Amino acid sequence: MASFPTCSAEELTPLLGLAANATAAADYICTRFTATSDKFSSTTYAIDNTYLLFSAYLVFAMQLGFAMLCAGSVRAKNTMNIMLTNVLDAAAGGISYYIFGFAFAFGGPSNGFIGKHYFGLKSIPSSVFDYSFFLYQWAFAIAAAGITSGSIAERTQFVAYLIYSSFLTGFVYPIVSHWVWSSDGWASASRTSGSLLFGSGAIDFAGSGVVHMVGGIAGLWGALIEGPRIGRFDRSGRSVVLRGHSGSLVVLGTFLLWFGWYGFNPGSFLTISKSYGTSDVFYGQWSAVGRTAVTTTLAGCTAGLTTLFSKRLLVGHWNVTDVCNGLLGGLAAITSGCAVVEPWAAIVCGFVAAWVLIGFNKLAEKLKYDDPLEAAQLHGGCGSWGLLFTGLFAKKQYVHEVYATGRPYGLLMGGGGKLFASQIILILVIIGWVTATMGPLFFILKKLKLLRVSKEDEMAGMDMTRHGGFAYVYHDEDGSSHPPPGFMMRRVEPSSASPTPNNDSTSNVV
Repeated sequence: MASFPTCSAEELTPLLGLAANATAAADYICTRFTATSDKFSSTTYAIDNTYLLFSAYLVFAMQLGFAMLCAGSVRAKNTMNIMLTNVLDAAAGGISYYIFGFAFAFGGPSNGFIGKHYFGLKSIPSSVFDYSFFLYQWAFAIAAAGITSGSIAERTQFVAYLIYSSFLTGFVYPIVSHWVWSSDGWASASRTSGSLLFGSGAIDFAGSGVVHMVGGIAGLWGALIEGPRIGRFDRSGRSVVLRGHSGSLVVLGTFLLWFGWYGFNPGSFLTISKSYGTSDVFYGQWSAVGRTAVTTTLAGCTAGLTTLFSKRLLVGHWNVTDVCNGLLGGLAAITSGCAVVEPWAAIVCGFVAAWVLIGFNKLAEKLKYDDPLEAAQLHGGCGSWGLLFTGLFAKKQYVHEVYATGRPYGLLMGGGGKLFASQIILILVIIGWVTATMGPLFFILKKLKLLRVSKEDEMAGMDMTRHGGFAYVYHDEDGSSHPPPGFMMRRVEPSSASPTPNNDSTSNVV
């Protein structure tokens, strides 16, 4: 937020000479100057809030991307179920984040662990926060919940989704965001009171750890405690691919997520009209916003291409789903350091992120871990790499512009190991926190028989048994050796009528 000089009639009067009306003239000039200054201030607020609202809309659009990606990655018999869970991530998350989450995350002044003001948005708007900031942070919170829903897809009871989503967005995620993004947080690089972690603070600019690791680790525990889907591993323990039913939806979801990432990363500056006070009047925060969009793009592109050729060498064919996941892994990794690294470094980030995802997927197969969306591997694994990458490649100039002059920067950029050490500590604490909160929650839900659906429901598909009908007339490849040529994109309702020559199953299409 730009500050404008003030006008003092007492200081101005001597400059107007000894005329009788000098004081009145000084008062008039200062009044007009103050009015103009206030107008500029209001305009600056309006520009910055409009920028933040636009970024919030982009991040919220990522929910549609998650929905499409999840729907395409599961079998057709569970399409309605996974789409509904994505809707409820936003709806349930909105209420829980409004009542509790925002206060826990940003309710300062507070201690380094948890916020304690602004419950139910009390006292907002203020000089610190406006409604646009809440909306932007809510979009981040439900993104974390959307990540987790993919890990436990195709086998989870509906009530479990409601419970974990509310708990994650209302408590678990806000605590981590308070640590890193609040001015009071113990790990925050923007901390304004108390000492910084290793004299640096952890840099997680847009949430490789705060959003992606939290969602990924939560999904990891959910999937581990539930166990793999029926048929995912055969009796000898060999992996059996349960393919998603629509590559088209996977690609559509990937592009929507990529589009939304331009609100996720560049939008995390929160303002755009800030000047850096350099001699180059064309250079300011608006330039940093553009650079952040470029680093985001290059990391995603590099990861997608690396995955394309790597998987071609490993498995012998070109797989669009693998490429989409690789691209998203690169975007998740660059999210931490997008504002403080050079574009060339973003290419390094994306290249390594692709191999991190491939490696974790191989490990998941060996451990018989089943995640239909590869969410834990993608968001948890690549998010962790993103934090380490920032500790290695953060550039001195950009760290000083975005945070403060004199701060430590990347280890490989000559900045010493303080920032890198802070990043490692943050990774370990996030893993510990999410494990200590979400692990017991999923375990309790399992003991109460609220977590996993019955074997019969899982085999039949939750769309028919839990949601009143299939999303499509579809063919399950496990059921016949003579599949029909394609899908009919129509809703099917259950029917008790017996099939006859004039009343077959397709007569129920509405």
